[in-house]
Amino acid sequence: MKLKLFAGVAFACLAVGASAADIKVEMKNVGAEGAMVFEPAVVKAEVGDTITFVPTDMGHNSELVPGLAPAGAVSWKGGMGQPVSVTLDKEGVYVYQCMPHVVMAMVGVIVAGEPVNMDAIVADATALKARFVMNKDRLDTYLGQAK
Repeated sequence: MKLKLFAGVAFACLAVGASAADIKVEMKNVGAEGAMVFEPAVVKAEVGDTITFVPTDMGHNSELVPGLAPAGAVSWKGGMGQPVSVTLDKEGVYVYQCMPHVVMAMVGVIVAGEPVNMDAIVADATALKARFVMNKDRLDTYLGQAK
């Protein structure tokens, strides 16, 4: 009887450890890294985790940058000043932005599992970075942190 109880408790502990995480990312006018930022800006997660973008300051959204994610990954586009959640369904690097503040490089990076598509993301990010008027090296810095 004690062995069955121990096995049941051990299995329950493993199941809890294997559950998906819900990670919060705040959308801010001013944060630790300056103006118009997501905090944290670089998130390391696992496939199956959910990322919830929370508008701590209004006037922001979060949306996946087309072409800067794993092939076939779920996309998202949150409304202005609205929270939005996405469950990561593919391994790799995801780059997202706040559309109204992309010129200020209000971007972020998520790595689900291993950064298997990092080379493609770095190569394909040129068009996004060309839109930055301020903080021109922000995305490069974040991608460096994501490796």
